[in-house]
Amino acid sequence: MYSSIDGLRFLRFSGILRLMPIKIPMALPAYSALKKENVFVIADVRAEHQDIRPLRVAIANLMPTTVDTEIQLLRLLSNSPLQVDITLLRMGSHISRNAPPGHLERFYVNSEWIMNTRFDGLIITGAPVETLPFEAVDYWNELAAVLDYSARRVWSTLHICWGAQAGLYHRYGIPKRGLDRKLFGIFPHRVRGRHTLFRGFDDEFLAPQSRHTEIDREAITRRPDLAIQSESEEAGIFIVTAREGREIYVTGHLEYDPLTLDREYRRDLDKGLPIEVPKNYYPGDDPNTPPIVRWRAHAHLFFSNWLNYVYQETPYNLDDLF
Repeated sequence: MYSSIDGLRFLRFSGILRLMPIKIPMALPAYSALKKENVFVIADVRAEHQDIRPLRVAIANLMPTTVDTEIQLLRLLSNSPLQVDITLLRMGSHISRNAPPGHLERFYVNSEWIMNTRFDGLIITGAPVETLPFEAVDYWNELAAVLDYSARRVWSTLHICWGAQAGLYHRYGIPKRGLDRKLFGIFPHRVRGRHTLFRGFDDEFLAPQSRHTEIDREAITRRPDLAIQSESEEAGIFIVTAREGREIYVTGHLEYDPLTLDREYRRDLDKGLPIEVPKNYYPGDDPNTPPIVRWRAHAHLFFSNWLNYVYQETPYNLDDLF
């Protein structure tokens, strides 16, 4: 049986290596949005007629900005010479008040649906619940079941922001702690590890952060099965891995688009919440000027490296995963 990496070599030697798209439904709002950006996407009806083995990636989207988060993640997952088959996952025990009417019912599956399914990769996003104890989140038990499932039936799981805190707490008992003020803006981070996730990275790179809590660094260092791969003097730990990189915990938001922090800043201002101008974001820290994007290249590189890592490690037949 051919492994996935053997399949990639065949494509190269036959002279037909080409940029492959993400596969999503044509009716998903992200489809038309990304097509307008010239991002390579393919409708599910067309992909069904292609004789290749796509990567199967599920996205547990816990963000209230449902459609925006879909576009941000799918944009980054498209930048690879691989076809990626996307499954959108929701927590059935949680009632969303922010998604467009009927959107989740039309495009998402409940967690029970995936329990007997295997995936090459799973992404668990952040969520606006970081100030709550984990057990106080209404879908905590369901998310914990998804985390346990991922260890059995998913090759690599990528956790983002609160999703990273949740995964580290559930699997390793790593606590989170509140910050005196919101960590908000664009911060320099340094590469500490040698994982293939950082292939092509500069020694220092920029990434967005937007959170009220942090993970305990000392608790991380006491666990020999956890490795700090990237951190920042000002923003703290950025990326931690476990199980030879199969579990990836990212405390920030490489996926953010140019105006995400701007929208968050103005949202909090409108609500009368205490919020500072996001650091290193607007030129001259002037919120009346358009922000300059300085993290996009490393964001694309990180997600491409993750997909390539997953592609090279998973077998052609997902039934042979474990």
